[in-house]
Amino acid sequence: MRIISKAAITEFATTHRTALEPLLHWHGVAKSAAWRHLVDVRADFHHADAVGLFTVFNIAGNKYRLVSVIKYRWQVVYIRNILTHAEYYEERWKL
Repeated sequence: MRIISKAAITEFATTHRTALEPLLHWHGVAKSAAWRHLVDVRADFHHADAVGLFTVFNIAGNKYRLVSVIKYRWQVVYIRNILTHAEYYEERWKL
C-alpha cells in the first residue's frame, strides 16, 4: 500500500512521543500490505474498524487512533487523523 502521508505520523509523535514506535510499526505493516478488502486489513490489524467511509486503527493498545481512508483499488491509504483515545471520542474528526 502507498501511505499518504507519513509526515502525519512524525508530526503527531512530536507531541506524543510514545506514539512514534507503534505508528512506525503500523506504517511498516501497511506499506508492505496488499489489502483488497477490510477482511485483509483485519488479518494484519484485528481491531481495525470501518466507521462510515473511514477505517480506524487502534494504535498502542487503544491509546491512540489512526483514522484513514483506504482506496483498495489504487492501493492507497490516506491518513486523515491521528488522535488520542479521548480526542477520538469527541467525534470532531467526523466533520
